[in-house]
Amino acid sequence: MASNTTRRRALALAGAGAVLAAPALAQAPWPNKPVRFIVPFPPGQAADIFARLMAEKLTDVWKQQVVVENRAGGSGIPATEYAKASAPDGYTLMIVSSGTFGVNPSLFPDLPYRPLVDFLPITNIFFVPLVIVAHPSFAANTLGELIELARKEPGQLSYASAGPGTSQHLSMELFKLRAKLDIVHVPYKGSGPAMADLLGGHVKLMMDSTAAALGPITDKRIKALAVTTARRAGPPLDGIPAIAETIPGFDAAGWSGLAAPARTPLEIVAKVNKDVNALLQDPAVLRQIEQRAAIAAPGTPIQFAEFIKKEIDTWGEVVRATGTKPGT
Repeated sequence: MASNTTRRRALALAGAGAVLAAPALAQAPWPNKPVRFIVPFPPGQAADIFARLMAEKLTDVWKQQVVVENRAGGSGIPATEYAKASAPDGYTLMIVSSGTFGVNPSLFPDLPYRPLVDFLPITNIFFVPLVIVAHPSFAANTLGELIELARKEPGQLSYASAGPGTSQHLSMELFKLRAKLDIVHVPYKGSGPAMADLLGGHVKLMMDSTAAALGPITDKRIKALAVTTARRAGPPLDGIPAIAETIPGFDAAGWSGLAAPARTPLEIVAKVNKDVNALLQDPAVLRQIEQRAAIAAPGTPIQFAEFIKKEIDTWGEVVRATGTKPGT
């Protein structure tokens, strides 16, 4: 049922985008006042950084101020509820992520929103690969060596993450499931403390974002074994193999995109999609994204809807298999 509903809604969006005539869009009054991007994270995180980049550029395109409003906390649930309840007029848009739209539907049984019912997907904006990193003293230097070592010593190795239910934690658990490994999870309260202990040698293995791990990898204070995306990251991390080169089909990453409250006019959804995708092909914008070890991810509303559905299915499998609960 959920898959059929998703497909019908996505097809409606795609059809609307196809039949909208350019003159009609040109005459549309939207936007004629400031637009808000609701960000469910504090300033400085990747989703916030790229939301501000899009807001700055769209302010020039739309000739109206685009304001980023941070509403952090509660695993993004309060911010998403707020956006869900906002007027469906295109003036409040939601920055959605792998956590709020991919993981939360399985992690929280009583989640007060349904990503593909209460919102209209507009477009993804970026992917941030995650990377398996290790202390220089760790015995394995490649992903193959890690798999071999873990199979020889089941339950003896451990890895650090930013905390239970985070993309770092669940991506490593997905890797363990696919490779059939027993590696113990050591959760931290954020990637910063976990990275500090990895650098100090107190833990030997960790999953983190490429953006956060870029500096220590570059100056060789830690070694990188593999990135989680289906293809390798760009320079300067292009020498790091993808997990998919060893485990075909593996693909996981942090991501962030745009969605609108349900019943937002489809012509507005189509316009936002068109304008954001144009920015994601602008060389100056691409440079800023790539400098943070991220990957631009333009696409259609139907592609984004199908991607979200796949994410919900993937992380639901991991949450069920590991018994992960919020804060555990």
